[in-house]
Amino acid sequence: MSDGPRPGWRDTPAPSRLALDHPLRAEILAAHAVALAAGEPTYTDPASGYQAMTADTLAARPCCGNICRHCPWVPE
Repeated sequence: MSDGPRPGWRDTPAPSRLALDHPLRAEILAAHAVALAAGEPTYTDPASGYQAMTADTLAARPCCGNICRHCPWVPE
């Protein structure tokens, strides 16, 4: 875990958590942006159909080590 959130943590997941060439990357980032704008704690992941926590939700808690997609505490 890093000393603080990594740069760009709110808008872009760490590449190790969402590959730059992921086929649904644009859709995932769009769903995340809509949830952030609405103040929602989660969004439905277009790739899996599961609920994924937003960066804001994850930033409000310490890292749990579960490899969350939008975790701001991922060291780069």
